[in-house]
Amino acid sequence: MSGAFLAGLLAGYGVAVPVGAIAVLVLGLSARTSFRVGAAAALAVATADGLYAAVAAFGGAGLARVVAPVAGPLRVVAALVLLGLAGHGLWRAWSARRQVAPAPVGRGLDRPGRAYAAVLGLTLLNPTTVLYFVALVLGRRESAALGPATAALFVTGAFLASASWQLLVAGGGSVVGRALAGPRGRLVTGLVSSALIAALAVAALLPA
Repeated sequence: MSGAFLAGLLAGYGVAVPVGAIAVLVLGLSARTSFRVGAAAALAVATADGLYAAVAAFGGAGLARVVAPVAGPLRVVAALVLLGLAGHGLWRAWSARRQVAPAPVGRGLDRPGRAYAAVLGLTLLNPTTVLYFVALVLGRRESAALGPATAALFVTGAFLASASWQLLVAGGGSVVGRALAGPRGRLVTGLVSSALIAALAVAALLPA
């Protein structure tokens, strides 16, 4: 079970670390209003990641049972999807290294409840996240035997990883947060995320 929790942590950091428009919005809300508002937005991102992880963990395990006879080729496909996502993230990080950090509009989000609802909706609009988690679940050798308790540990790990990173961004203020949101920070976080996702893809291909 501890392995599922650790896998969830790694998966959560893999999807959360790249600093894009949503992370900049979280940082901006925290800087312009208060940490409470920024923290609410950060937890909204983590909630969306946790929901997508739950969809993948519970639905993906059921799918894995159905396709168990082709589990080997399925892991290869899942690993290729992860490698594709890692490559796409690397390309985005490299191409954006000289760009000015985006400044999403956050007007009217001066209360924690409003910030949470708005950022949750924005984050849920990203279908790549659920594809990422589904590929991870299907790439795990024990996915066919992923019970409710194990799946819950995976989801909890993903949520805690995303929440811890997003809260770091929200609480970073003018030092850590702005460094992460700058061109160099976004390049570094993009490289770290791509490397982590690629490592998870390679782990899916390694012999048991």
